[in-house]
Amino acid sequence: MQFHPHTVQLRTSTLLGPVRLAASPTGLAGVWFEGQRHEPGMQLYGPAAWPCVPGHALLKEAAQQLEQYFAGQRAGFDLPLDFSGGTPFQQAVWQALLAIGRGATTSYGALGRQLGRPLAVRAVGAAVGRNPLSVVVPCHRVVGSDGSLTGYAGGLDRKTALLRLENAGPATAYNFPPQGFA
Repeated sequence: MQFHPHTVQLRTSTLLGPVRLAASPTGLAGVWFEGQRHEPGMQLYGPAAWPCVPGHALLKEAAQQLEQYFAGQRAGFDLPLDFSGGTPFQQAVWQALLAIGRGATTSYGALGRQLGRPLAVRAVGAAVGRNPLSVVVPCHRVVGSDGSLTGYAGGLDRKTALLRLENAGPATAYNFPPQGFA
């Protein structure tokens, strides 16, 4: 993925572990649990990392909305989003994810049909897996065609916890807030 050269970041804590937030001049560009698959590690950590800007208005607002979401005080997010780092197909998939309401789930196949690409189930799955805006763009609401929990870049324990928080799908066996996340 390509990110805007003036992207900045902020680290915040959530009930599911530390999160890195990233913002470009046009919107929120990333929400990654630390260590999750497909995070842009070079830009988040080390000498070439995006600058950490604790006072950045959008990053502060995103952190506050995440806190409210995890506290059960917010059902969705009201933030400008920057999908420009993805391909046109990825952007279409990420936009479609925004239509999955809290407490609902859908399948990869259903997303493909919604996008007019019913045979592109694997491509849809790959785009969902590369979603740079975990939680905010609710890729955790996508399940297998039989309702089973399938991959989540942040880990299946987190996906289960998110669905439980939202009272969605087969995650009712998981207690929220979860134990064991730092």
